[in-house]
Amino acid sequence: MGIRSLAAELLPAALQGRSRNVSAPPEKGVQAASFAALTHKLGYLSRAEHKQVLEAYRFADEAHLGQFRASGEPYITHPIAVAGLCADWKLDVQAIMAALLHDTMEDRGVTKPRLIEQFGAPTAELVDGLTKLDKLQFNTREEGQAESFRKMLLAMARDVRVILVKLADRLHNMRTMAAMAPDKRQRIARETLDIYAPIAHRLGLNQTYRELQELCFEFLYPWRYAALAKAVQRARGYRRDIVERVHREVERAFAAAKIKAKVSGREKTVYSIYRKMREKRAGFAQVNDVFGFRIIVPTQPECYLGLGVLHQLYKPVPGRFKDFIAIPKVNGYQSLHTTLVNPLGTSVEFQLRTDAMHAVAETGIAAHWLYKTGGKGSADDAQRLGSMWLQSLIEIQDTTNDSAEFLEHVRIDLFPDAVYVFTPKSRILALPRGATPVDFAYAIHSDVGDRCVAASINGEPAALRTELRSGDVVEIVTAPGARPNPAWLSIVRTGRARSKIRQYLKTMEQDEARAMGEKMLAQALRAEGLELPSANPADEAAAALWQQLTRWSGNRGRGELLVDIALGRKIAGIVAKRLAALMAERGIRPDAVTLSLGHYGSDAAGHPNGVAFIDGSEGASVKLAPCCRPIPGDALVGYLGRGEGLLVHTADCQTGRRLFERDRERFMQVEWADEQTRTYEAAVQVLVRNGTGVLAQVASAIAAAEADITHLDMGEERAHETAELRLLISVRDRLHLAGVLRALRRAPPVLRVQRIKP
Repeated sequence: MGIRSLAAELLPAALQGRSRNVSAPPEKGVQAASFAALTHKLGYLSRAEHKQVLEAYRFADEAHLGQFRASGEPYITHPIAVAGLCADWKLDVQAIMAALLHDTMEDRGVTKPRLIEQFGAPTAELVDGLTKLDKLQFNTREEGQAESFRKMLLAMARDVRVILVKLADRLHNMRTMAAMAPDKRQRIARETLDIYAPIAHRLGLNQTYRELQELCFEFLYPWRYAALAKAVQRARGYRRDIVERVHREVERAFAAAKIKAKVSGREKTVYSIYRKMREKRAGFAQVNDVFGFRIIVPTQPECYLGLGVLHQLYKPVPGRFKDFIAIPKVNGYQSLHTTLVNPLGTSVEFQLRTDAMHAVAETGIAAHWLYKTGGKGSADDAQRLGSMWLQSLIEIQDTTNDSAEFLEHVRIDLFPDAVYVFTPKSRILALPRGATPVDFAYAIHSDVGDRCVAASINGEPAALRTELRSGDVVEIVTAPGARPNPAWLSIVRTGRARSKIRQYLKTMEQDEARAMGEKMLAQALRAEGLELPSANPADEAAAALWQQLTRWSGNRGRGELLVDIALGRKIAGIVAKRLAALMAERGIRPDAVTLSLGHYGSDAAGHPNGVAFIDGSEGASVKLAPCCRPIPGDALVGYLGRGEGLLVHTADCQTGRRLFERDRERFMQVEWADEQTRTYEAAVQVLVRNGTGVLAQVASAIAAAEADITHLDMGEERAHETAELRLLISVRDRLHLAGVLRALRRAPPVLRVQRIKP
């Protein structure tokens, strides 16, 4: 069946189907004609595939019957337009059918099993990957949006056609968005600029990337767009003569060198000009490379020969040459870039590439369908081209269950620029601009990142927060006992590094919380005169006890129950009483010695959660309240927040007292251990006489008392005769703090000093 006969067969059916929609008779011809235009793009499909597309169209037409777009057009025109964009990329029949059906599940309630039955599992999977989760209930719009992105991106990691259809869908929506309400236009344009345009760039679809950016800019900043578009149009008129002259001279130079070349002028998009103006804080007149030239030659060696021709014709600008052929960009882009000074003294950028490179430069992954030569390897090449980044999505998904966190990692990885660095064995790694040796370590392997302690760049020792530059040779030093530092989260730039560090820290927090919960439950159970049952799975009686207890508490296992106790989700005293009752059923009776240990100290008996001892090694499960900043020697109370662990206040803290009055059962007795493993911060207020060298004298007095200043705040008011300093001072205990305060009082400029309490 040819294209014309297919259209002839289709049009009466379309008109007949639409005639049932009495509310929209004027649009019949528009809708039918739009599908006729699509059929003319499907010449690369077989006759059987044409019939499949026709069946998908009829199904979508029936599903969207009576539905209209904001512009008043029948809704079916949108899926047809999306399928047309996919056909321009020569995507396969499954992707074309998915484009036609992509809104049937979301908007019309069609089920996935029905699509599988009628169109096959591959097409149904594509449609499912494209379907947003609006029908589910989320706490916030942002959470629902994040989960939708997560689902789509993971489907894309399995099959790259998902994102190609999605980008075609978003591109058509952006082209036809003028009919929407202004606030909706702004929201969709912002989302597109932040997520979809960078994804298009990351996958090499530069033509789509540029158009999405341009449309977003027009909707987000209409006045700026209009002003810049007029300026570009005026500049086009002013520079027409010089552009034509450079074009002629370049063509003559290549002809003289006997290199076949297609020379074409190109113009920067309005958005890229705007971005360059913002980056350089310059006016439109200062942006020189508004116009440039693209030269396409038959072979790769001729790219380099052509570069020599250009450099002999015009003078190159030092430092403005980039070889993306030898080192391609992460999205597969290859070209030679050079900036030359034209006869009028202004800069012009030239790009040299082959036809194959140009195909990938414009359409990226889609080029593997668009320019395939037959066989089934082309789609596989496309999948491989995006596989490195797409595979990282799967790894990030494995390390986080939070949709917003997943989306944050994806945003981080959508950097348009990259730096190219080398391992000591000359392997090239592409990292986002601003990446550090920690990012490099995690890019090699997560174990290397976890055990990273130092780095050297180009043979010289370097700090782990050093930003890497293209060409750097980076070597990572590891240590067996090292572990990730929470401070790394503020310096890493890749989603992979960030997710791996967070995963490790969460695991570490869980281990600490489990140990803390076990200690609390053991103390509470001693108050009942019993010892905690064994955790050994080989002890069947103990294992049965734990199983009964976790079934009662609603936890999945012993470890989860102990974590809940440490984080305040369960009260240790209540759990201990239930465990004691279960043990009594099995004939286990309280022991007098254990009972006396459980009631150690008269104060402990009144606390159902027992006693916790603080020595500074507790980790994330125990936090010192920032309102009162306890230090060893202060009387303490502990509050088991719901899901926040143990928060320790001083006994005279007003915040702690209010919590105690409101929620007594969540308090437990806390005491300082005899030996401390670290120092603690105390807040101190110092009133000083203003003058030269005051800060130096205060710092000298604190240093003489063997303490450190960890933070200094002088307020925002201008100092006059006196100034008030607020300091955080690292001390061992109350005695040490008293010595620091005495040393400060002896300093000449100090008028008054005291510890800050809430």
